Amino acid sequence: MEFAINTMKTTTTIVLLTCLFMMSCKYDEVLPVQPDPGVEVSFSSDVLLIFNSGCNVSGCHNGSGPDPDLRPSVAYESLWSGSYIDTMIPENSELYLWMTGARGLPMPLEGVNATYASTVLQWIEQGAIDN
Repeated sequence: MEFAINTMKTTTTIVLLTCLFMMSCKYDEVLPVQPDPGVEVSFSSDVLLIFNSGCNVSGCHNGSGPDPDLRPSVAYESLWSGSYIDTMIPENSELYLWMTGARGLPMPLEGVNATYASTVLQWIEQGAIDN
């Protein structure tokens, strides 16, 4: 009986240490890739490409899922009318905060993509123009 209890304690300790080790390997903060400040980010060429890669798919932001609607024909208007863009303080833009996971589940659900997030942030910093 005592052997079984000691074995159980050892197994529990190993499982807990393994879990702690695995959790310690995950970064808590995603550092954005620093884009070239001299490069103009285009909504139609850069931002929509990001949305098309995984945001406006079935069940997500495609008009029949949660707001904002990120289909190419309505994405720009949907972002502005839903107050997802803050050009005064770009880092406070709802779109950017969702993309970095600061508002809950990161968007896209596969996980934070620092390149996508920094591209969108740079677009917002440049005035979030429909170009």
